[in-house]
Amino acid sequence: MATQEKTTNNEVEDQRPLVLVYRLPSFNLPNTDSLKTHFRLLDQPITATVTASSSSVRALIAVGPTPVPAETLDLFPSLRIVVGSSAGVDHIDLAECRRRGIAVTTAGDAYSENVADYAVALLLDVLRRVSAADRFVRSGLWPQKGEYPLGYKLGGKRVGIVGLGSIGSEVAKRLVAFGCTVAYNSRNKKPSAPYPYHANVCDLAVDSDVLVICCALTNETRHIINKDVLTALGSEGVIINVGRGPLVDEKELVQFLVRGEIGGAGLDVFENEPEVPKELFSMDNVVLSPHCAIMTAESFESLMEVIIANLKAFFSNKPLLSPVQH
Repeated sequence: MATQEKTTNNEVEDQRPLVLVYRLPSFNLPNTDSLKTHFRLLDQPITATVTASSSSVRALIAVGPTPVPAETLDLFPSLRIVVGSSAGVDHIDLAECRRRGIAVTTAGDAYSENVADYAVALLLDVLRRVSAADRFVRSGLWPQKGEYPLGYKLGGKRVGIVGLGSIGSEVAKRLVAFGCTVAYNSRNKKPSAPYPYHANVCDLAVDSDVLVICCALTNETRHIINKDVLTALGSEGVIINVGRGPLVDEKELVQFLVRGEIGGAGLDVFENEPEVPKELFSMDNVVLSPHCAIMTAESFESLMEVIIANLKAFFSNKPLLSPVQH
């Protein structure tokens, strides 16, 4: 009887759809227990040999920034959906997916609140010099130098948000509660947004004390924060980047900070991660973070819900929860 029950259970388990977890060797997909309830997972680091089983999969989860170029798609001829686990899709060849009829999804709103919290935390840290003050105390400088230099109030600041999507909208909501004035730049004006719209990022910078960068990285938005924008922001302006590193011309930003031509920066992302410009290490008006704005237990719980919903929808031929509009 026990043997018969075991055989029956295995048969039921075998009916779960097969899903490939495609990842860089340094990345793992967290909280997979909930996924395993619904799907059979086949772990496929990009350095591993593609097996007959993996080459026949119809669904692939791209973990974090794992690249999915055309060459990868060639390895999986039966593939019909790439389920992204990040908010951005700059690491996925969308044009090739569209050509092959492969759907692509993102993390949707799973990270939005947590990234927005982090953006505000970075801004507060830069303005009030929290991290620098912590170093001041730990290094024993308080008894030697006495009072710590003044910081700046957040309330009343004019904040320009570059990218008023899900994350940008959450950032705006939080900053309004702090008493900030919010304006934004986006691909298109959003009729439902209660904030002033600037079609040009330079114009937004002229009218802002702070720029918070949280738009998607595309060919059009690469280095959207350039020398002209930094000049328009001015010597007391602050840059906060929780989007992607290449959204900012990093070399120009470093030079502006070195010359004192911008007030400060809070950076969670960089152009050549994990490499960070060494010039920034000694600057008390710069807060650095290792691309961890999404890193909360709640984020990954929400992510699993979105991934499962997208996969269930795919395998049952229903509308996807967070599709990329090619």
